Amino acid sequence: MSFLGGQELFLILFLALLIFGAKKLPEVGAGLGKGIRSFKEALNSSESKDISKEEKEEKTSKV
Repeated sequence: MSFLGGQELFLILFLALLIFGAKKLPEVGAGLGKGIRSFKEALNSSESKDISKEEKEEKTSKV
């Protein structure tokens, strides 16, 4: 499994700066962060729904 080193990260950041520009880059980062956050929240909520569904099934099977 390969990881990114310092040179690779610098190259990616430099290319992003060239493509998006200095003014647009913070907006792109904020949008990406919001997208990742909402994805994690949706993933966690679906997991909690699955867990609560399993708990309900266990309670009904015990009765």
